[in-house]
Amino acid sequence: MPLKRTLGLSALTFYGIGIILGAGIYSVLGAAAGMARDALWQSFLLSSLVALLTALSYAELATSYPQASAEFTYLRKAFPEWRGVAVVTGLLVALSGAATAATVAIAFGGYFRGFVEVPAPIVAWLLIVACAGLNLVGVKQSGWVNTVFTVLEASGLVLFIGVGLQSSRFGDALAAIPHAGVLPGTALVFFSYLGFENIANLAEEAKHPARDLPRAIFLSLAVASLLYVLVALSALALLPAAALSESPAPLADAARTQSRMFASALGAIALFATANTALVSILVASRVVYGMARDRELPATLDKISPRSETPWLAIVVVASVAALLVPFGNVAVVASISSFASLLAFAGVSLALIVLRYRAPDQPRPFRVPLRIGRFPILPAAGVVSTIAVATQLETTALYGGGGAVAMFGAYSYAKHRRR
Repeated sequence: MPLKRTLGLSALTFYGIGIILGAGIYSVLGAAAGMARDALWQSFLLSSLVALLTALSYAELATSYPQASAEFTYLRKAFPEWRGVAVVTGLLVALSGAATAATVAIAFGGYFRGFVEVPAPIVAWLLIVACAGLNLVGVKQSGWVNTVFTVLEASGLVLFIGVGLQSSRFGDALAAIPHAGVLPGTALVFFSYLGFENIANLAEEAKHPARDLPRAIFLSLAVASLLYVLVALSALALLPAAALSESPAPLADAARTQSRMFASALGAIALFATANTALVSILVASRVVYGMARDRELPATLDKISPRSETPWLAIVVVASVAALLVPFGNVAVVASISSFASLLAFAGVSLALIVLRYRAPDQPRPFRVPLRIGRFPILPAAGVVSTIAVATQLETTALYGGGGAVAMFGAYSYAKHRRR
């Protein structure tokens, strides 16, 4: 049974903005401030440039091969003789989605404790269960919730920027001199840009994928990038970087320096933002699992579609379960770094796939084509490969070991499966 095409440009864009905004600003800003200090805004700006290089590759490939398991499909087309590359990449994307859901669920628990004193892990688990349940109801219903939550979280960030603009210290950070901590900060806040690529995994549910997918990718990334840089400048104007790095709810604490009432309101908005990201992360990761199962790279039972809601119900349950297993790690920076590592490797693979497919499938229809090339060789995707790998090397050692272990495990799974065939 195929997925139902119900998503237009506005819905796709809201999905992208919703998952990007909730994932980063409300969860990793404090940890990144401890690394980049007053140059925090530079880390966000560098991350946006790296994300843009990858977004261009996704826009071309998503319109060329509009399928649910985006990254898996692109790598399989580019390297048909090495199916393990596609399998490992697809599983990395699914892991990144689950890790993203776990990260923002942990952040949700931190903000929730500002209202009710409940252990954060319990709150995080309850949120994951609720998001999985809503996704099981149907993509159209979860889309309505996503739209409302996205408007709320964006409004909160705009209000926060307004408060920051009133500070006499707003803009002082623009004079910060780049230093060695900017690159590790870039690697960590790159997590906050994850989400634009997930639009490609909704290709089979888009009404007009060739027209709307590139627009939604670039619109969501542009809106998020502008808000992120302004929020970073506002946060630094309201609270020193050292204080931000020690806070479990950095935006709320920064706002509290001006108004307790606004701080409480921002804390409430943060709940909607992080919940929204968990909701969409589980949604898109389940589509990756569904697509791989449909191609028999994962157990066939995972491609089962609910006849009532027309959603891949078992894939949703599996992704939510993995997210729940990551919650006990408890550290936002560690889980976010694992998600970033998995995504960065997948992004490098996607850009590489585009380069290969320009030679291997030159006649493939490409409604959107990345500009700048030398002959058939695309320059910007090559820059995307180099930049994403460079950023990945700046992540914490824990993330490198954890991500490397995941790659090894997924590779062993793929090798064993294809050897039996």
